[in-house]
Amino acid sequence: MRWLYTAAGLLLGADINVHSRPTTVTKVAAEYSTISQFIISSLPSRLGALGIGEPRVRLGHQVTPRVLIISLFGPEADVWYENLPKSGLGDLLATNISVPGLNPLYPAVHCTAEGTICQVTTGESEINAAATINSVVLSGMFDLRKTYFLIAGIAGVNPKHGTLGSVAIAKYAVQVALQYELDAREMPPDWTTGYFSYGTLSPGQYPTRLYGTEVFEVNEALRDAAYGYASEVRLEDSANARAYRKKYAAAGPSYAMATRPPSVIKCDSATSDVYYTGHLLSETFENVTRLLTNGSGTYCVTAQEENAILGVLVRLDIWGLVDYGRAIIMRTGSNFDRPAPGVDVLDNLRAAEQNGITLATTNLYLAGVSIVRGLLNEWDGIFQKGIAAPNYLGDIFGTLGGQPDFGPGGVDGAGL
Repeated sequence: MRWLYTAAGLLLGADINVHSRPTTVTKVAAEYSTISQFIISSLPSRLGALGIGEPRVRLGHQVTPRVLIISLFGPEADVWYENLPKSGLGDLLATNISVPGLNPLYPAVHCTAEGTICQVTTGESEINAAATINSVVLSGMFDLRKTYFLIAGIAGVNPKHGTLGSVAIAKYAVQVALQYELDAREMPPDWTTGYFSYGTLSPGQYPTRLYGTEVFEVNEALRDAAYGYASEVRLEDSANARAYRKKYAAAGPSYAMATRPPSVIKCDSATSDVYYTGHLLSETFENVTRLLTNGSGTYCVTAQEENAILGVLVRLDIWGLVDYGRAIIMRTGSNFDRPAPGVDVLDNLRAAEQNGITLATTNLYLAGVSIVRGLLNEWDGIFQKGIAAPNYLGDIFGTLGGQPDFGPGGVDGAGL
């Protein structure tokens, strides 16, 4: 039987001690039963579309997932719902947990019957992503202290480093659009872009005013382990994608990766709410990624959510509610971030059929389920206790301790 749990009211009054287990729903269920019933009665029809029957409430214990898959919109989630049952790892629609604060379009966290694997869809954009993950962690319905967070989405791909269907596993997430901007038609004649860092006077300078979310660095050892698991699978390809890739052959050897079959690559993710395309913007943000990571980051996929999710995990790691060192960033290429020779930039964004979305979601699952299986198979020997990071972890302020290996290091209150 499929159950729907409701965590109602935890955010409204429960105290959480950083040194203790998060407050359970049992302690507040009676006080917030009215709120619970309201949430249940107002669930969107999407639950019905997923085959979930009349919801019932069962309160009083926490789910302790080993892996939480974070999808950003429907198609990224659907491949898990449709395919995971065939993997032998369970059915994500066996348990459906309504949590206050989730996206109204995706109002539930979905888990296998044992609760070993869970999945949530945030909705696209930084605000949706932050609001959803914050709500999940603070709901009190989950013990996430040993959970691995697999950010698994499709993305634009830099044709210098990947292609349609490629799987990118990142070490850095860079908030590339967090800058001043001049309309390019009004910028100084010797500038190549209208973007320049806060506190500076021209492009190419490191920001002197920091917000704290510019760059996040994740566990490199875990990244490498995820890369290894993802590399074990045979990625899918399609005739249509192969045909579109050929357009990049005329761009020269620097675009050779664009013409090749999908592969698993280690490179980094750019976060921007603006869905951009074209050589000028892509090259600008390629340069920004290099600048903000002190030359160690490689811009290869474009997304809208990473920095928001990682920002939440950093803040809640401080309180002992999650382990930031267990975050994995995985993106698959669904479209090129800049056009091939002979393709108009607007057509690249809106008209050209790049044939990449189905391929990207397919490979998202194939690589993702291999990572999940690897984490679970080696849980007792390796992953339960965590995998030590050989590198700095966290944000540009040094919030979690240590000295950032990018930027100026911890800056107290800069830009706030």
